[in-house]
Amino acid sequence: MLDLYDDHAWSRALAVLTPAIHPVDQTATSIWFHFFPLRLARALAQAPDPAALATKLQLQGRYSLRDQIDSSHWFLYGHRYWPEVKKALAAREPSADPEAEIRSLGSHDPLRLGIAAVALMTLQQVGREAFQASPPNTHNPSPNTRAEGAVLAARARDDRQPWLRKVLRGDMRKHWTITYNEQNPDCRFDLIDSQPLTTAAAQDPRPLHTHDPRCKAGEGPIPIECRAAACGTCWVGVLGGAEKLSEVQALERRRIREFGYIDTGEPKPLIRLACMAQAFGSVSLVIPPWNGYFDRYLVG
Repeated sequence: MLDLYDDHAWSRALAVLTPAIHPVDQTATSIWFHFFPLRLARALAQAPDPAALATKLQLQGRYSLRDQIDSSHWFLYGHRYWPEVKKALAAREPSADPEAEIRSLGSHDPLRLGIAAVALMTLQQVGREAFQASPPNTHNPSPNTRAEGAVLAARARDDRQPWLRKVLRGDMRKHWTITYNEQNPDCRFDLIDSQPLTTAAAQDPRPLHTHDPRCKAGEGPIPIECRAAACGTCWVGVLGGAEKLSEVQALERRRIREFGYIDTGEPKPLIRLACMAQAFGSVSLVIPPWNGYFDRYLVG
């Protein structure tokens, strides 16, 4: 199944389809495809010793889609349509054209196109047997229950800055809310204007390291091993508010390319290293379930 569509076919299909995806899931869908690159899945599947290759690539966390078939896309608004989209795909043989397949699978509905693309890529990476065997309601996170317009409005909204409250607490600096799970109101932390994301996250006193073994006690919800773009552990997807982050500088750009996370010339891309990205407003993030250092080792 890994050879169902090649990289060129996928790139062409996503370039055409992305503008047709509803705005609530355009960025989320792109983030998902960066979180689960086909190139990495192929390398691991074709390796004589996948565990040895994973060690060489410094992979940490849950990097295999097989372990999260029904949950990897929890941050997509279209996650709510996963059971029916998955059922439809499991009952058919994909056509030779991924773009046409995704449009048909998504019923030409902008709200379903993103999750349809995710479903097709998941099938390609894990194979039909695993795809069909995974019960769609097992460990399936709850979908976002708000209307799509409300989700988009929340991503664009910044915190109010009440003057009296600032005076009373003796802190005239601007404070912003950073969200890392839109479905859970507890998954937020406070950031002082211009702080790097990881610096602000580390001020959260809750024992958040218990939810992810990659996290360290006292460092907040974003996994981190350094603060100099050297480890790649703190990569994040930016669902909303990318324009409120500092521009990528040469070091961060080089590093995210070397890690294999993204290769782009955009000044404020949707994949960032949280230790390098400073925030100047409220931002909505997604923390990927794994990290690694694979681009320098994989060829082609």
